[in-house]
Amino acid sequence: MQLTFASYNIHKAVGTDGKRDPDRVLAVLREMDADVIALQECDRRFGTRDSVIDRAALEETPWRALPVARRATSLGWHGNALLVRRGFEPLEAQAVALPMLEPRGAVRGDFAVDGTRVRIVGMHLDLSGLRRRDQVRAILSHVAACQHPCPAVLMGDFNQWGAGNGAMREFAEGWQMLAPGRSFPSRQPVARLDRIVASSDWTVLATGVHHSALAAAASDHLPVWARLEVLIT
Repeated sequence: MQLTFASYNIHKAVGTDGKRDPDRVLAVLREMDADVIALQECDRRFGTRDSVIDRAALEETPWRALPVARRATSLGWHGNALLVRRGFEPLEAQAVALPMLEPRGAVRGDFAVDGTRVRIVGMHLDLSGLRRRDQVRAILSHVAACQHPCPAVLMGDFNQWGAGNGAMREFAEGWQMLAPGRSFPSRQPVARLDRIVASSDWTVLATGVHHSALAAAASDHLPVWARLEVLIT
């Protein structure tokens, strides 16, 4: 089974032109056409934390949001949302509490594709390196405690510059750390802040950064992606 996973910090749908345009973000998602998507900064930070992407507009796309939100008007939790193709069967979804100095969080969702269970975690980690390590430990502890062990993919805005240092050292044997490429800032990317980490169940077929003209304008981050394959038993 082959699936394409993508992670995208949409900057609350505010593009590099300073305009909030959620339809532009949805157009970028359609360009990528990934099977599974982790979004960061998809809700407003203050007030009722309304989603910047209208749920009615999402209904017109190939994806559904897994129910990780704790507020009726939000799409995610601390801005983190998980989208999967409508043909996939949602199984579980929940927010993951993280130690934090600033509003950060993670979300976990399980779904089934043709009877095979897959686990995803979306995250937006702290700017503090020490806190990032604590957050990665918390996420790994959560995944280890989950029932039904299954192939897993963790992705999001790690706020980590180095490829193999800092918080990334917390991913030990059993995890594959992917840095698809430079994704920030979107117009002239220099930093690999957006990462994908796959469990050892997966074979990595390809990775990359989606750098279209539309993506360069829609957010201050570019989306990253990975094409992965898992053996169905």
